[in-house]
Amino acid sequence: MSSASRKLRRNKKKQAKKDMQEKLGLFEKIPDNCSACEKAYDKKDKEMVMTWNVVVREKEEIVRLYCPECWSMAKDLIEKVIKDETNVQEDV
Repeated sequence: MSSASRKLRRNKKKQAKKDMQEKLGLFEKIPDNCSACEKAYDKKDKEMVMTWNVVVREKEEIVRLYCPECWSMAKDLIEKVIKDETNVQEDV
């Protein structure tokens, strides 16, 4: 029984290592500017790193980067669409 649990632990550790390597590979694909407004992004600027948003589509291995202004605008637009959609459903 102990060999089965040891094998399971090794497989989990191996899978975790593989997942980490894939994620680090995607890190290199972060663009140098905002995907919406083309504002420049400095990977060495701590404030930019903490405030900008990264969206990763793992299946397609697409990495998009958004500045705080574009991210906020997109969130507001999504909230408006959801609100309008719920109002239309209530009218029906």
